Amino acid sequence: MPNPYSTEWSHMGTTAEYPVRPTTRPTALSPSRPTAAARLEGIDLVRGLVIVLMALDHTRDFFTISKFDPTDLSQTSTVLFLTRWITHFCAPTFVLLAGLGGGLMARKRTPAEVSRFLLTRGFWLILLEFTVVHLGWHFNLRYDSLRAQVIWVIGASMVILAGLVRLPRIAIGVTAFLLIAGHNLLDGVAPAAFGVFAPLWQVLHVQGQLTGTRVFILYPLLPWIGVMAAGYLLALLWTEHSAEYRRSSLTMIGVSAICLFVAFRLSGLYGDPSPWVPEGRPMLSLLNTTKYPPSLQYLLMTLGPACLLLALVDRGVRPEARWLVTFGRVPLFFYLVHFYLIHGLAVMIGTGQGFRAAQMMEGWRYLPATWGFSLPVVYLVWASVILILYPFCLWYGRVKAKGRGWWWGYL
Repeated sequence: MPNPYSTEWSHMGTTAEYPVRPTTRPTALSPSRPTAAARLEGIDLVRGLVIVLMALDHTRDFFTISKFDPTDLSQTSTVLFLTRWITHFCAPTFVLLAGLGGGLMARKRTPAEVSRFLLTRGFWLILLEFTVVHLGWHFNLRYDSLRAQVIWVIGASMVILAGLVRLPRIAIGVTAFLLIAGHNLLDGVAPAAFGVFAPLWQVLHVQGQLTGTRVFILYPLLPWIGVMAAGYLLALLWTEHSAEYRRSSLTMIGVSAICLFVAFRLSGLYGDPSPWVPEGRPMLSLLNTTKYPPSLQYLLMTLGPACLLLALVDRGVRPEARWLVTFGRVPLFFYLVHFYLIHGLAVMIGTGQGFRAAQMMEGWRYLPATWGFSLPVVYLVWASVILILYPFCLWYGRVKAKGRGWWWGYL
């Protein structure tokens, strides 16, 4: 018997899946035609691809011998820079697809139901960030430093989206545009300008240690809310339009975003606090946009290709790419487990090399200075992680597909 609470749409940043059950009540987004399952697999494929790339970044964190920022053009090599740069596509795509999942859920749920799920799901993800994810990063229970990272920002953005979904579409669209395109106008506003509300401004727009706390805001919130809201509206291409219209629209959005990125980047008129430098290493400088918080140029650079990829895979998934769909269907499971696997491998290999276990059971920033390997080894470990996780993700996906109960939407 089919599970009435089975999930039709998984999303990530990290990750969740939206439970969908039939209803005859009015919905926030009313579809004009059904969506083929083959079309939906394309979104799972894109999510699975960026999850695999995300694992590369975290493997590099724990296994590289290079202890400097790989985007520092004064120190990095081209290969190291590109290894980091390719993973820039992960967070924006996760957040966009999380919003897209909410919009697709809305076709069979009332705005109140969508809002309630987003609210509770968002708080659940925030809790996971500071418990399960924190433990995976550090392998200890010390809370001398808490980092608000991508799971936090997806959860917090969902909480805000829970309110936005009750507004008219035009209001959601204006909010998304202003936050994505306009937030760089606020780059010069310091937290001190807000007095007692300085910590709130840090959460919204300034990376750094949150005043008076042990929390480090790695992902300030404002632009990510805009990306999630844009993803929510992007779902209309699946629920209210034909496949051909959807593909042409995604292609147009993708090409336009890339062209705008190139125009803004080369001109230096607007959109990133770190301008392009034509001297020295011009191509790397062109790609070296600001992620924390994500600048307009960064979002155009990453979300443009993401939309093109969504258009490309919309006709269906080729057999040789189906392994990515397996990962894309269980994003939260993959995200949580991969930390423990990567860090566990680091502890095992490190102790085998003579380091004390206590030295290796730390966040990657605190690992011994002499620990680490060159990039070929990092890539080898990354491939091993993907191979190890595949059968477990395949198993978990089958179990979840048969799962009963409302809680599966939170796992």
